[in-house]
Amino acid sequence: MRIDKMLANIGFGTRKEVKKLLKTGAVKVDGVTVKDAKQHVDPEQQVIMVHGEEVEYREFIYLMMNKPQGLLSATEDDRQETVLDILEEEDRVFAPFPVGRLDKDTEGLLLITNDGQLAHRLLSPKKHVPKTYFAVIKGEVTEADVVAFREGVTLEDGYETKPGELEIIKSGLTSDIKLTITEGKFHQVKRMFEAVDKKVIYLKRLTMGNLQLDETLELGEYRELTDEELEGLLNYQSE
Repeated sequence: MRIDKMLANIGFGTRKEVKKLLKTGAVKVDGVTVKDAKQHVDPEQQVIMVHGEEVEYREFIYLMMNKPQGLLSATEDDRQETVLDILEEEDRVFAPFPVGRLDKDTEGLLLITNDGQLAHRLLSPKKHVPKTYFAVIKGEVTEADVVAFREGVTLEDGYETKPGELEIIKSGLTSDIKLTITEGKFHQVKRMFEAVDKKVIYLKRLTMGNLQLDETLELGEYRELTDEELEGLLNYQSE
């Protein structure tokens, strides 16, 4: 890897800024000053110092966010704020992206990473990775709905969903439920309830695979995954 790319990736500025840094003689590799931005280094094998301090190279970043309402699950948008806009600059330099989407008005667990292979495994329809949501529903959710969801419901466009596991927490004029699905169609949870003549008025994602939302995170807060969470996610095998 080129030294300028490596230093830019871990937050020492743009490529242009890193080149200026190199020219000052502030960067050493295995004790030798490096000024050539094109020089290749192996951050796993070599000691890289900037201004006398050793730097640690990280290729990937894995963040758990408790997404608030009002933010788009996108990397950028000309008109609206995205989940990346509230990240610290030291995290944005890794060029992460949200894994899957949560609607603008949906809260809860959102994984943000720059690990494309992991994202592909979690989002691939072939993997059937389960996602669990808590929702407040306008209308009385009944056992008939539980049965319908278990068999799969037909959406307004004719698509028949895969089975979903619906749990009724409280039923009444408004109902509290948990729903686990293995798909990620556009507005799927909302459309599934519309298929049984009900409306989602609040939606929050709780889990994705074996990753669970840290309930101590306030809305809009995020943190890096723990080693245990990351290992579990990387080794996750859906049924």
